[in-house]
Amino acid sequence: MTQGYESATVVRDAEGRQYHIALKPGEVARHIILVGDPERARRVAGTFESIELERTNREYVTITGRHQGLRVSVMGTGMGAASTEIAIVELTQCVEQPVMIRCGSTGALQPGMALGDLVISQASLRLENTTRFYVDDGYPAVADPQAVMALAAAADAIGQRYHVGVTATSPSFYAGQGRAVAGFSPREPDIVERLARQGVKNLEMETSCLLTLATLRGFVAGAVCAVYATRGDDVFISPAQKDMAEKACVSTGLGALHLLDAMERARGSRPIWHPGLELAKPTR
Repeated sequence: MTQGYESATVVRDAEGRQYHIALKPGEVARHIILVGDPERARRVAGTFESIELERTNREYVTITGRHQGLRVSVMGTGMGAASTEIAIVELTQCVEQPVMIRCGSTGALQPGMALGDLVISQASLRLENTTRFYVDDGYPAVADPQAVMALAAAADAIGQRYHVGVTATSPSFYAGQGRAVAGFSPREPDIVERLARQGVKNLEMETSCLLTLATLRGFVAGAVCAVYATRGDDVFISPAQKDMAEKACVSTGLGALHLLDAMERARGSRPIWHPGLELAKPTR
């Protein structure tokens, strides 16, 4: 041990407390909501009926409690794939076989998508650089199909409008998403139009990191984002709309965690839950 930590590679203390998130095994629930904004993490925790732990370290805010009987943790990871990578790697050192749902914000790229709508990611185009240090450039970032189904069912249950499709994850909010601000010209100003032509639904900054690392580690993960901007007509959401959209997104994510818990129990030893398990009838 050097300065109380295991090594320069495995930076945790004798209790297993992770260096950046300041959490150890037992302090994190299996079912986890990931958000970018630390204040959003606190708002998610405001829906819990009880709280057993609240921990803040660096940009990471983590709260563990009970939501409708299910033990849940919510973490504010900060913005971007790099900080998300740290969160995911260190969370998986604290809990085995986690179930992670990202509840974020996004810009919509396709016609007919409105402010406040939700986007459920089937997969994500890896425009960020972080995951390139784990996998080949052509490696797909895909959501667990159970997570996609659970998120869609949870959105339907609250009557929330949503879209399902391919997301693009950028390493940048401004130039990487084609935003031209005075004094800062993007190298690829038409990136929004290019992605839209390829059928990409939305553009954000974290999803491909979560989905790639989840596949590598072998745990269930998905993402749902609220539309805060419609890039085709260059409109950004109002504060009142933003609050409503965030609540719908968080409610959908939490609802999905409950459904995923039920799916896990129903599937037994099968690799995944699927509708046929419920629809199939015994033959005579």
